[in-house]
Amino acid sequence: MYKELTKYKSTNHFSFTPEDQLESQCNATEGSGVFLVYECKGEEKQLIMVGSTGTVHNDGTLKSKNGGLYDKIVNGHQFAKTGRKYSWPSQMKLEKMEALEVHWFETFGGKHKVIPTYVEGQILQNYLNEFGSLPKWNVAF
Repeated sequence: MYKELTKYKSTNHFSFTPEDQLESQCNATEGSGVFLVYECKGEEKQLIMVGSTGTVHNDGTLKSKNGGLYDKIVNGHQFAKTGRKYSWPSQMKLEKMEALEVHWFETFGGKHKVIPTYVEGQILQNYLNEFGSLPKWNVAF
């Protein structure tokens, strides 16, 4: 796990296969934060995507979309102009992936007020420093 994430206590994870229904597997909250997607091959895990949800206004308040992390993971667009609940299973079959593991962290709420995209950027920067590229499902940042 990335050290930037260890301080967040509102966190969990779930597994997902191409045969699963993402909306029933996803246990994320409606809070704001980041999520990391790992490809699982047996016991090995490889980070393939980092995402976030939640915007902070200049007065320090949070503008969150209805549904927060749950909605961003399940209905956010990726690979096509359609929600991940449709595009992830298709992409996983195309890439012959067995399973994904999604870890999510609320970064803005309670005693923590850390901008989700800031945390996303930190994790992506660390990945870039280590591997020389972004995770394969992150198109740009």
